[in-house]
Amino acid sequence: MNFISQVLQKKRQDSNCALIPFVTAGYPSIEFTIQTLCILDRKGADIIELGIPYSDALADGPLIQMASKVALNNGVYIDQVLNVLGKIEDQICAPIIIFTYYNPILVRGLSRFIKEISQLGVRGLIIPDLPIEETDYLIYLCNTYKVELILFISPTSSKDRIDNILSKAPGCVYLVSSTGVTGIRKSMNSEISFLSNNVNVTTDKLVMLGFGISSPTQVCDILKSPLNIDGIVVGSAFTKILSNYCDSNDLEIFEELGSFCENMKLAMI
Repeated sequence: MNFISQVLQKKRQDSNCALIPFVTAGYPSIEFTIQTLCILDRKGADIIELGIPYSDALADGPLIQMASKVALNNGVYIDQVLNVLGKIEDQICAPIIIFTYYNPILVRGLSRFIKEISQLGVRGLIIPDLPIEETDYLIYLCNTYKVELILFISPTSSKDRIDNILSKAPGCVYLVSSTGVTGIRKSMNSEISFLSNNVNVTTDKLVMLGFGISSPTQVCDILKSPLNIDGIVVGSAFTKILSNYCDSNDLEIFEELGSFCENMKLAMI
């Protein structure tokens, strides 16, 4: 079993759920990102999702698109993200999942990119716009370099597509909690319960849930519901805290990040 799935499997066995914060590399700066990753690791993140900035981030909402724009304006691209990974590899315990779009890694070279992130300790890879027809070769490369490719299932996916994704997924799948882009929301899509049950009836794949989850109350509601979820991804809420970097000093932001992470972690138990 791949390492990300091992973490989620342990949570399932303990009747618990993994906290998976998402941050955009280079927002608001490389130095902020390194400190943020270390804080999230100390404050209870089980897995951390690190996004590579991209100019055409179609799956991302306004907050994360803004974060990508700032990072790109700061000159943060794949090389700079790899540099961050090299600096934090021996500083944090939580495994890293890289979130990136397909075009940047195509340009760099699929094999080269996956080999590079593997050598820097990355354990998982999410590509939201990866065509299902391209997954077999990506899975082969990821398996070769011991990086788990995590496939998306959305509320708009047909049953045939869901079955196809589940048949290909190496270990866990990412269940998108709502249609549209990422962002803070007050409620979950009513289709999620159906999708989650379908996944669990069809297969024993582990499930990460993301898009729009932003508060401990939402986490508690999800865990009390019939949903069978092994990990919850929280992105826009952390990005919103980081967006205050112009109005607050660094210490205040890091304290708020740590406190929010701790509260979200408590809600997972």
